[in-house]
Amino acid sequence: MLRPFILFFLSLFCAVPAVRAGLSDSTLPETRYGWFDLLDHRSSYGQDLFPETFLVGDSDLETDEFRLDWQHTHGTNHQSSEQVKVELEKSFGVVTFELEVPFEREAAPGQSLEGMANINLGARCPIYEWVSKDGWINTTLGTGLELGIPTNSSVSKNSELVPKIFNDLMLGKHFTLQTVLGYSMLYGGGADGGLQTFEYGFVFGYTISHNELGLPGVMKLTPVFELNGQTQINKESPGRNSLTGDIGLRFNLKPIGPIQLRPGIAFVFPIDNGAREPMHWGFVASLVFEY
Repeated sequence: MLRPFILFFLSLFCAVPAVRAGLSDSTLPETRYGWFDLLDHRSSYGQDLFPETFLVGDSDLETDEFRLDWQHTHGTNHQSSEQVKVELEKSFGVVTFELEVPFEREAAPGQSLEGMANINLGARCPIYEWVSKDGWINTTLGTGLELGIPTNSSVSKNSELVPKIFNDLMLGKHFTLQTVLGYSMLYGGGADGGLQTFEYGFVFGYTISHNELGLPGVMKLTPVFELNGQTQINKESPGRNSLTGDIGLRFNLKPIGPIQLRPGIAFVFPIDNGAREPMHWGFVASLVFEY
């Protein structure tokens, strides 16, 4: 339970100006903007330097984006699940708004559930940015909110509210770490009504440019490793944890007119017993259109 908090606060270490010598020299007044000059024009946030995530929620600024994902998992006793998700993101200034429409199917011997899952509306924005004098350390702290609207299908009975905080950290020109923490609250009747869950995700990326690896048609290649977990807070099993990992590749292709394609694929695997019970392995295929 303490491990995600420790990792998160380590990622935030560079965001606390009091612990960095020479901060007053590195944050030049003309680079600051926003409320109380908390943002920095030199920030890597929103500059397409952070890879598109697979299982963990997005945290970067997205101007105009359409996304289609397909996730498949396979478990014990021929259990399987499918999710097809359509997502649209649009920004106004530094605020990104998100619409997510997923369809889910859960199959087991003798039974099957399928239907539209919660329609999710979300918004996120940075609240503080800090860049070191030489630009090697670049971090953005932000907040967000997600609202899940139930469709009353067999897989969607409860509304959901998830306040979030995130941190996007870039070290040098290659390494990135995206951290997302959320507190999920379900409302409505049924067995899951009133359930509260702490959600956490970490996305590690290492960007390789075309100059470093000249793949035809590929501007940038990013190997990605993710940790995506949740810990139940109340109800019958407080403290119950489920941690899933995935490892994959994200390709930023050369633009075709105003459109840039960013395909990606990742292999999904359970890490602890909580994740291993419903799932043994899986994959995510993702296609992002930036326009």
